[in-house]
Amino acid sequence: MTNGSSNGNGGALEGAVVAVAGAAGPAGRAALLRLAEAGATVVGADANAAGLAEAVDAARYAHGGATVTGETVDLLDLEATRDWADKTEKEFGRIDGMVHLVGGWRGSATFAETSLADWDLLEKLLVRTVQHTSLAFQAPLRRSDRGRYLLISAAGASKPTAGNAAYAASKAAAEAWTLALADEFRKTGGEEGPRCAAAILVVKALVHDAMRAERPNAKFAGFTDVKELADAIAGVWDRPAREVNGQRLWLTPKP
Repeated sequence: MTNGSSNGNGGALEGAVVAVAGAAGPAGRAALLRLAEAGATVVGADANAAGLAEAVDAARYAHGGATVTGETVDLLDLEATRDWADKTEKEFGRIDGMVHLVGGWRGSATFAETSLADWDLLEKLLVRTVQHTSLAFQAPLRRSDRGRYLLISAAGASKPTAGNAAYAASKAAAEAWTLALADEFRKTGGEEGPRCAAAILVVKALVHDAMRAERPNAKFAGFTDVKELADAIAGVWDRPAREVNGQRLWLTPKP
C-alpha cells in the first residue's frame, strides 16, 4: 500500500490518482498543492474554468514535475460526472481518491426568515454534487487498493442553529449519504474489512489568507485554515481503511 517517496513527503499517496471536486476555491487550491506535494497525480474539477486553471497552474508551479490537471465539469449532471470519472480512470489507469470540496453557504437572522430558495441552492451544491460524485467514483475507488472518498462537512450539521436551517440540513444529508457509501465499502470488504473508505472531515468553518487580509483584527476562533484541512485530507491515506471508513474526523471541538 505504501511506496517510498522520492520527495520525502509522499508515502501512501505516492503514485496515487486523486480527483478533487470544487478545486478552484481556496480549500481546493490548498488540496491540489498538498496532494501534488505528496506525490499524487491530481485531477481537479470545477464549474469555474478560470479559477480552476489558476489553481492547477499554481500547483504545477509549486511542485515541478507533478501531474496536475483540471477539467470543467458540471457536477449537477450525473452523466457528465460519470464521464469525468471514466475518462480519469482510462487516462491514468486508476482512481485512488475523490475529495469533495464543493461549498456554499446561505443563512438568515432567524428561523422564521429562512428562505426556501436558500435550500434549493444548497441542496444542489452540497447534496446533489455529493450524490453524483459518490455514484460516479464508487466503482473506481473499490478497484483501488487505497480508495478514499472524503466529504468536508461542518459542525453545524450536528448542532444546527436557528438561522442555518437550510445549510445544516444540507450538510447533514450529505453526511448521511457519505455514511451510506461507507457502509457499502464495509459490506463489500467482507471478513477482512474494507479496503477503501468513505469518511467525513468536520470543521467549524474554513479560513484562508485572503480572509485574514480582509479582516486583520478578526480572531476566526475555531476556524480551520485551508492548509490544515489539506494536511488532514492527505493524512487520511496514512491510516488503514477500516480505521477511517464511516468516521467523522473532527478538526474542531465537537459541539
